[in-house]
Amino acid sequence: MTLSSAIFDFSKVIGQLFTDLLYFPFWWYTKGLAKVIRWAEKYLAARLQANGLLVWLKNIFVPMYGQTDWAGILISFLTRVVQIIVRSIMMLFWLVLTIIVVMIWLIAPIIVIYQLGFQINHFLST
Repeated sequence: MTLSSAIFDFSKVIGQLFTDLLYFPFWWYTKGLAKVIRWAEKYLAARLQANGLLVWLKNIFVPMYGQTDWAGILISFLTRVVQIIVRSIMMLFWLVLTIIVVMIWLIAPIIVIYQLGFQINHFLST
């Protein structure tokens, strides 16, 4: 009885392994991709908040340090424009980096399968 239960358990493990191997590509491009996209959204939102770009945009016409003369208003406006440009470039960097990560997620299985085939072909030909 012990040998038959061990064989049954082993067959269940092999069956589950086979099922997981078949399900993996579907998971990678459906639920896995959805998780990566949700991560990317949260990551970009956190970068935007840490960057403070929206605060700079919101206060672009508010004079800094309460200076209401024309020189103070002009200096405040120009300073904020420069800050907005620099912070927008930083956000563009984070956006491009996040898009690259998502693209790597999309092409990683294809590269892995190609490399596995290449290695198996190389192993069989030697």
